Amino acid sequence: AVVSTQSTGGNVEQSKVRDVLVQGHVFLNTSLTEAFCMAIVEAVSCGLPVVSTAVGGISEVFPADFVYLAAETTPDSLTTGILETIERMDRGEVMTVGEMHERVTAMYSWSDVTRRTEQVYRECSKPKQPLTSRLDLQWSRAPVAGTLYYICYAISYLIFVITSWLQPEHTIEVVPCRYEDGIVEKGRPNRLGR
Repeated sequence: AVVSTQSTGGNVEQSKVRDVLVQGHVFLNTSLTEAFCMAIVEAVSCGLPVVSTAVGGISEVFPADFVYLAAETTPDSLTTGILETIERMDRGEVMTVGEMHERVTAMYSWSDVTRRTEQVYRECSKPKQPLTSRLDLQWSRAPVAGTLYYICYAISYLIFVITSWLQPEHTIEVVPCRYEDGIVEKGRPNRLGR
């Protein structure tokens, strides 16, 4: 029976997470909300197949051969996932610890995460076309959608004008530091020249 072989260790120090994980056979994640589940990455890196609720970004963390995503966030659905995963393990359909670790290492590394994060920030900080040019481009490609974009822009601008009137810019506290080239420079003026 599954219940007689489970254990819950409570809070585990970061340095001992691997030692705890390698004692297991299946990792069960019962999150009701989750963006990116680092615990799943750690578990798979230690060679554990994962059974998880299919919430948030969990389905994007690993391909299906790593994670069984329960159809529902119910105990019965998770139990089905555990039993099916154990059956797959018995039939030899689950990757070995070494195979899992190698694939995880190829997919995730802090240097790669850092590189990709920096790339996103660089893209976001590049000068953009003026909004009117982008709206004109959208309108020329799709007149109906372009008209909707113009309407949304007009409504957004109206909201901006109203909120600027209700909360004038000079009453908003401006953070007096700027992040540039990896160095935080205090006291430098922000984009608004303050």
